[in-house]
Amino acid sequence: MSTARAIPAKKRQVKQNVERREASIELLLGAALRLFVSQGFRATNLEQISSAAGLTKGAVYFYFGSKESVLLEVLKRVREVVVDRALEAVEAAPADDPVQRLVAYIHYQARLGITHRDEVLLLILMSLEYKERQGEVNDFIAGLQRKQRRLIEGLIADGQKAGSIRADVPVRELAAIVLATNDGTFLEWFRRSASLRGRELTRALRVVLLSGTALQPR
Repeated sequence: MSTARAIPAKKRQVKQNVERREASIELLLGAALRLFVSQGFRATNLEQISSAAGLTKGAVYFYFGSKESVLLEVLKRVREVVVDRALEAVEAAPADDPVQRLVAYIHYQARLGITHRDEVLLLILMSLEYKERQGEVNDFIAGLQRKQRRLIEGLIADGQKAGSIRADVPVRELAAIVLATNDGTFLEWFRRSASLRGRELTRALRVVLLSGTALQPR
């Protein structure tokens, strides 16, 4: 075979190897997400993840090395979907209207219940499972929670200054109620997904949160 023919063939092989690697990683992370949500991190092992992905246990070790590394990689994807894009949704709302920016956050989180329910649930569940554990995963989760907390606290503080959000409750505590109500709604939806309708639940969440925070109905 000539050198000219060998080079394209080698490039094709490299490309195929990269595509296989990416496909395998996607399968493993998807399987891990489902298992971590359905049965918890501690109850899930690498053999279950590899089996659910249709791959060997060795593939998990090859790509990640440990179960905790798998979880951390899944959480990085959760950060993009649940936290980073929520910030983008808020930034797209009118800058001079804190209540509408809060509404944008609530609506985005509600849509996640349909499009990325497992990602939201994983963050909630792992924040509970890792609360008393030290290490990289706990630090990562704490960082995501701080980012969400600062976002909501900032919106509430802006609204209090503008006179559109109640000021008789401190910012920190009011933000905690908003976040807790949001998380609790997701957990209840998860438990009763067969009987609760997403659209109506979203409307109820919006009404309750805004009636408890905004001074004027929106």
